[in-house]
Amino acid sequence: MIDDLDLGYDEQDRGDKGKHRRGAMRKRKGGGGGRGKTVLALLLTLVLLGGIGGGAFYGFDRIQGYFVTPDYDGAGTGEVSVEIKQGALIADMANALVAVDVVKSAKAFIEAAEANARSKNIQPGSYKLRKQMSGESAVAAMLDLKNRIVNGVTIPEGRTAKNVYKLLSDKTKIPVKDFEAAAKDPLARGVPDWWFKRTDNKKVKPSIEGFLYPDTYEIPPKATAETIIEQMVENFLSVTQELQFADRVQKERGGISPYEALVVASLAQAEAGNKDDLGKVARVAYNRVFGEFPCNCLEMDVTVNYYLESIGKPTKRSGDMTDAELDDSKNPYNRKLKGLVPTPINNPGKQAMEGAMDPPPGKWLFFVAIDKEGHSAFAETYDQHLKNEEKAKEAGVI
Repeated sequence: MIDDLDLGYDEQDRGDKGKHRRGAMRKRKGGGGGRGKTVLALLLTLVLLGGIGGGAFYGFDRIQGYFVTPDYDGAGTGEVSVEIKQGALIADMANALVAVDVVKSAKAFIEAAEANARSKNIQPGSYKLRKQMSGESAVAAMLDLKNRIVNGVTIPEGRTAKNVYKLLSDKTKIPVKDFEAAAKDPLARGVPDWWFKRTDNKKVKPSIEGFLYPDTYEIPPKATAETIIEQMVENFLSVTQELQFADRVQKERGGISPYEALVVASLAQAEAGNKDDLGKVARVAYNRVFGEFPCNCLEMDVTVNYYLESIGKPTKRSGDMTDAELDDSKNPYNRKLKGLVPTPINNPGKQAMEGAMDPPPGKWLFFVAIDKEGHSAFAETYDQHLKNEEKAKEAGVI
């Protein structure tokens, strides 16, 4: 009689509670669940026989909780906003939902996500959900695009921090000065202090430049300048960790630091007219500073433009720059400065960082764009470079 009762209860529980109970049922049928099965069967038997009163139902409910995933029923009530951060795993999402009482337990959401093959499509961002939803309902709601609070802003590759602040301010209406104030202390915004190390003995003044990773960001409700910058820095750290950027640079790039490689990535992002040339331009930068280039300097006009923008002056085409601008002794980003410039000159994307981390081999010291698609020709000698310039003139590029 006990076995019959227990089997009947299992079937009813499967029908009423859905897929998320299956793991619990398997545990109860396994070797370790025999004791729980017997306890539940005995309680049911006593209730049916009228041997105990209403208190037994309370006791039974308490015992059942040890063997069944705590979960709410239905689609929930009310409304609540939940932010899912970049790089969040299913378990992280579950914890965020539990914290605001969207689901009853992390396990309820995790089991529902495991049962739904589409759950891998849940994106970071903010969601409008209900309180006290079943795990299954919460997963379904987060896969429904109408529940996603879309307030996105796209940061293109190669924008300077000043330009990024303008884009963010236009979208969020947070004043540019708030972003500038928030960025004054990069360490407080999440950049680890070890990033600001150089091997060329140049002193580093920590700057946020280079760490505002270009991407499309969902701006959560009530975001501040601080939280938005921290979101971008967190994304930068996630991408560079995925690339193993710091480790590979230190092992493969002849002893330069990851920060110096980030500077080179920003130079390549600014100079390369085509993504195919990012690695080659990075190689030119390395060759000029650490190779046999006479001045061991960059001689790249983009560093002059970065300085002009930083002091509030308009940027210029190379041919329009004056001699005083090209060789300004007050400019810490002077193109004739020996070695690498003090900081990155923009915020490079993933491909530029890959190019600086693993540039193609070559002894190039010069390059010039030779077609309207932005492809460059690279040369080891100045005579070869002059010939490439003639090709550029023929193509109408310069």
